[in-house]
Amino acid sequence: EIKLVESGGGLVQAGGSLRLSCVASGFAFDDSVIGWFRQADGKEYEGVSCMSVSDGSTYFVDSVKGRFSSSRDSAKKTVYLQMDRLKPEDTAKYHCVKLSPAALGLGTLCGRSFRAYSDYFGQGTQVTVFS
Repeated sequence: EIKLVESGGGLVQAGGSLRLSCVASGFAFDDSVIGWFRQADGKEYEGVSCMSVSDGSTYFVDSVKGRFSSSRDSAKKTVYLQMDRLKPEDTAKYHCVKLSPAALGLGTLCGRSFRAYSDYFGQGTQVTVFS
């Protein structure tokens, strides 16, 4: 059974940091693509970051470049999203998503049609940034 469990969300003041974690199970983690998608109230889902776990390559949406970074720990089957210099507009529920096939490229997998490539959607963790 595929499982993705997110944690690390919370309430933080603008300019602060949070680190989200996504713990995976039930599939070949090292061969996977894992993405972070967020949905703010009343808005569409947005692809924030995607990572090819095998080589650590990443994609970030323009609005978070230079502020967010991603890493993985294969022993723990965990992908992290480090969020620095948070802004109120980063407020959203963040979901961890398993995507395939990797051959499509991270930009496509993390794009607006991501649902067509999503194998599993985690329950999400809420991030709230106040000014």
